[in-house]
Amino acid sequence: MSKVKQMESKSNKISQEHLEKIQDQQNKITQLLRQIGFIENEKHQLLHEYAGVLKEVEEFKPVLEKEYGAVNIDIGTGEYTAIEQEEKKD
Repeated sequence: MSKVKQMESKSNKISQEHLEKIQDQQNKITQLLRQIGFIENEKHQLLHEYAGVLKEVEEFKPVLEKEYGAVNIDIGTGEYTAIEQEEKKD
């Protein structure tokens, strides 16, 4: 009877080759998840930086409008054209 129990416990274990493959796959998954986390962190930082630049743009618009009025600016040449205001109809 003890011989039967020994065989049962032996058959409940996967081969070393399969175990190593599973371990390798799990290590790759862990490594990829770490890399994804790093990239997500970088993305988060870039989004904050982007929001900061947008805030600067919005804060600078009144300065330009005070100097030049309501204009469209060609950022390649610096030339601007006035924006025609529609008259309000009552």
